[in-house]
Amino acid sequence: MESRGSGMHRVFVLAFCVAGIWAAYIYQGVLQETVSTKRFGPDKKRFEHLAFLNLAQSVVCLIWSFIMKKLWSNGGDAGAPWWSYWSAGITNTIGPALGIEALKYISYPAQVLAKSSKMIPVMLMGTLVYGIKYTIPEYICTLLVAGGVSTFALSKTSSKITSKLAHPNAPIGYGLCFLNLAFDGFTNATQDSITARYPKTSAWNIMLGMNLWGSIYNLVFMFGWPNAIGYDAIAFCRQHSEAAWDILLYCLCGAVGQNFIFLTISRFGSLTNTTITTTRKFVSIVVSSLLSGNPLSGKQWGSVTMVFSGLSYQIYLKWKKLQRMQKKRKSN
Repeated sequence: MESRGSGMHRVFVLAFCVAGIWAAYIYQGVLQETVSTKRFGPDKKRFEHLAFLNLAQSVVCLIWSFIMKKLWSNGGDAGAPWWSYWSAGITNTIGPALGIEALKYISYPAQVLAKSSKMIPVMLMGTLVYGIKYTIPEYICTLLVAGGVSTFALSKTSSKITSKLAHPNAPIGYGLCFLNLAFDGFTNATQDSITARYPKTSAWNIMLGMNLWGSIYNLVFMFGWPNAIGYDAIAFCRQHSEAAWDILLYCLCGAVGQNFIFLTISRFGSLTNTTITTTRKFVSIVVSSLLSGNPLSGKQWGSVTMVFSGLSYQIYLKWKKLQRMQKKRKSN
């Protein structure tokens, strides 16, 4: 009975994590698409300064992580010092800004697909720079994802979707997404290096350090000189309270979503978190297509299926590898 109760508790916690991640990030995706494509107020103006979303997100997550760290840290502060995140903070500021800026040029489903192809630059750099040899199944995963993204990019976008974009331009949009992936790769590598040097670093410590530097860099970029774009963004939000409300909800969704991600990783591991976030991206594309009235063609749905088949296969390969490692540890 005790083991059954324990098992049911884990199932309940996992379901809670899935629901939290899906709800927070799917709704955040809807808000991101709304802010980037909607025309606000009687003057029908667009919110052009999408980089402001990153500043708002950093500030909200900084406050959130500070509060949670004070509430949940079990005494002591043995994690990485706050200044150690300065370099990762730079790339973590530039990368997401480029990803959001891409929404001026390509649709939200296209952006999600492009950002899902993270394994491509990772494998490319691993092969060319570090001489890593990958297995045939890993190459199959990469080919499925690359083929799906390429086919989607080359497919004709409906005029209804194009009319909602501020400056429709697929090459620029996809280019910004892949630059976003490159910066994210450096951010992840730096974070791994920090946690390796400071093993007692908690998730809240990482969140606090990253968002502290992100807030500093974004504040300088947005308000560092007279007539900087941050002043225009504030003026727009004052004139259009609906946009300000959407931005606030966008930031809160990001903060709540990070909580559920940290909970998932701590309780169930990174592989489970990867599975949940991957399926969430697929659902986000479906929700965007249904709610925003952005119909995808049959060819584009085929591309989406290719990408997520590759990602699902990659998750399966990681799971098999994890199983083999666990069996090896038990036998030893």
